[in-house]
Amino acid sequence: MQMLTDSKAFSGFAVPDIAAAREFYEGKLGLKTSEENGLLTLHLAGDRDTLIYPKPDHRPADYTILNFPVEDIDAAVDALAARGVEFDRYDGFEQDSKGIMRAEGPPIAWFKDPAGNILSVLQP
Repeated sequence: MQMLTDSKAFSGFAVPDIAAAREFYEGKLGLKTSEENGLLTLHLAGDRDTLIYPKPDHRPADYTILNFPVEDIDAAVDALAARGVEFDRYDGFEQDSKGIMRAEGPPIAWFKDPAGNILSVLQP
């Protein structure tokens, strides 16, 4: 279908509270956001806008919905922790004292937004 081949697709996910999401993504993570018609847009690097929409009966996924590649995972985890971000620990993954898993794949650390959506920082 040619019309979709040239379409600038974007991702989206739900939260129960747009104001809490904006406070977290803008205030704690330092991302550029905009709000229009009750929807929040994250303006991510590489011109990758991501839509956040309200869903009162939201249930977070049990997988990572958004990954942030960083050059220095230790510095990123330290900076986010200083802003009040708490890193999660998962059974079956060997994580260091900061919550970074270094054993399998790229170093990665997971955290959640106020809606319980799982996010990560990882060092490719």
